[in-house]
Amino acid sequence: MAQGQKTNRKLIPQAANAMDQFKYETAAELGIQNYQGYLGDLPSRMNGAVGGNMVKKMVAAYEQSLAQGQQPPTPQVTNQQTTP
Repeated sequence: MAQGQKTNRKLIPQAANAMDQFKYETAAELGIQNYQGYLGDLPSRMNGAVGGNMVKKMVAAYEQSLAQGQQPPTPQVTNQQTTP
């Protein structure tokens, strides 16, 4: 996807680098090498597996914090509008 077409925006922009690192670590755990740069030649099943496992880990971390009696902070999300 060309840079000008990218519409996936982070809710917390300061977390962009950490989320990218999380994505690369998850891909490495799944055995997907060189998961950086152009990914158009990868099947959508592989990309979906990375995203799905990221969500699974985030939900598990949230559940763990709740089980320990901690209330994780809820980010304030602003209404972001995209322009075509």
